[in-house]
Amino acid sequence: MTMRPAPAPEPEPEPEMFDVVIFGASGFTGRYVIREALKFLAPSSPYASPLRSLALAGRSRDRVAAALRWAAGPGPAPAPELPILVADSSDPASLAALAARARVVLSCAGPFRHHGRSVAAACAAAGADCLDISGEPEFMERVEAEFHEVAAKNGSLIISACGFDSIPAELGYLFHSRQWVPPSVPVSVQAYVSLESDKKIVGNFGTYESAVLGVANARELQALRRSQPRRPRPNIPGPPPPKGSLVEHDETLALWTIKLPSADTAVVKRTLSTLTQRPEGLPGAEETVDFAEHRKNFWSSVKPAHFGVKLTSKSLLGIAQFIFTGLCIGLLGGFSFGRSLLLKFPSFFSAGGFRKSGPTEEQVSSASFKMWFIGHGYSDATRASEHGSKPDKVIITRVTGPEVGYITTPIVLVQCALVLLSQRGNLPKGGVYTPGAVFGPTDLQQRLQENGLSFDLVSTRAL
Repeated sequence: MTMRPAPAPEPEPEPEMFDVVIFGASGFTGRYVIREALKFLAPSSPYASPLRSLALAGRSRDRVAAALRWAAGPGPAPAPELPILVADSSDPASLAALAARARVVLSCAGPFRHHGRSVAAACAAAGADCLDISGEPEFMERVEAEFHEVAAKNGSLIISACGFDSIPAELGYLFHSRQWVPPSVPVSVQAYVSLESDKKIVGNFGTYESAVLGVANARELQALRRSQPRRPRPNIPGPPPPKGSLVEHDETLALWTIKLPSADTAVVKRTLSTLTQRPEGLPGAEETVDFAEHRKNFWSSVKPAHFGVKLTSKSLLGIAQFIFTGLCIGLLGGFSFGRSLLLKFPSFFSAGGFRKSGPTEEQVSSASFKMWFIGHGYSDATRASEHGSKPDKVIITRVTGPEVGYITTPIVLVQCALVLLSQRGNLPKGGVYTPGAVFGPTDLQQRLQENGLSFDLVSTRAL
């Protein structure tokens, strides 16, 4: 009697793929990102959205589930059933499994120098796109140095600073620059950040922690930059602007200002360096003929300029609070015991500007920002080369929006993801880039304007 061979085992089903996976979903910012993403999740979304599937990820399934319930409320309707993936930044295998199932990973777990590198590494290896909300220059530039080549090879786009750091500054600069119609050219563009609220402004503890760790790792950033090939510098007409004082009163805005060593400055300068290397921008992997022409026209209208950022306040008392916080972080952040004090007592060392519990819902909903861009330049580029000539033209533009950490950042991050999902062929195949270099010629600015931000030309005048 012949024995029949045993039937071959059924093949394991392919794991479900997701358009977007939110990593760090149970964190302070992560739960607001969930809330924003749910607005665009088809088919229940009232918007025409490319987001068809969404998953959440974090260390604790229960905490992520609680964040989902919070994000879906308030109201009697139950939270939608979304897949929850358990993943930890200290567990490479869990991140590899996550990245293998994602088209786009939204990385929301900071500080990023502690939790972001392993996420970027997993995405680069798997060919998944990765957007994060880091405002940490050392992390961003280290990821570029370590993962650009493998990301480019595997088709993974890794883009940091896709939140309030640094999309308003990047797109705000590009919008401002394009107001300088030839033959006029800018020499300098100064951004002024104004945080406004009817209530007391309380910042995200993660932002404060990143600033403390940034001071601790300042030497590492300097060493990293020395170890890398020098970035090409754009050719900016005319002499550089004077450095000015640390604290000044700006007559145009009627505000007190203080220089800010922000990520925005570093990110915008990296975008301008990329543009110096690639004057027509970054070609898409499978871009259409129309988009290729649009991309070239867009970048031909962008002019490089010296760029910096200042914080503003209506009173010197507000400036004094900024100085106190900066001095505390600068003096104590350089050694271990000082950092432990800074992180244990954030409210004290920031004069109430930051606290571990973060702002209340009421404080979040009442806050907003304005970012002014004041550019000085020449009405005719030929005048820039004349000996002793001075800028004779000023253009002022403005970007405004809601609270920066929990409303603007999720809006920006989710819209960046929707651009990736809907326009991937028009974007570079892969690599590590700044948001301006990738999203500049897309419709991201229009999307942001449709979701609570505005970009305005305020004035143009001769000096």
